[in-house]
Amino acid sequence: MLLWPGLGRGRSAGGLDTLQATQIANQQHGVFVDVRPAEEYAKGHIAQARSLPQTDLEARAASLPKNKPLIVVCANGRGAGKAAAQLKAKGFEQVHTLNGGMLAWQQAGLPVSTR
Repeated sequence: MLLWPGLGRGRSAGGLDTLQATQIANQQHGVFVDVRPAEEYAKGHIAQARSLPQTDLEARAASLPKNKPLIVVCANGRGAGKAAAQLKAKGFEQVHTLNGGMLAWQQAGLPVSTR
């Protein structure tokens, strides 16, 4: 039980808040990678985010650019760490997670697309 708080902190330590994520997307042409199930993505996602459900990550990771920062987005910030670790293991060097996921994005009043 004593490890639980430390694990939570460690997971978010490398993550980005919504401001940092938008700065990376705008200034460094970062790519949002939404790892939620396709049904959740369809209900609302960050504009221009790529839908790459966690279940398809292993097979479809090669479709992502290796020369741009990747910002992994999940529903609430808890599931992105696993996807980020998978991407790093596949040779992606600039991988970040969005702290709080789509929930934080929406709470910040940032735009959500359904297209």
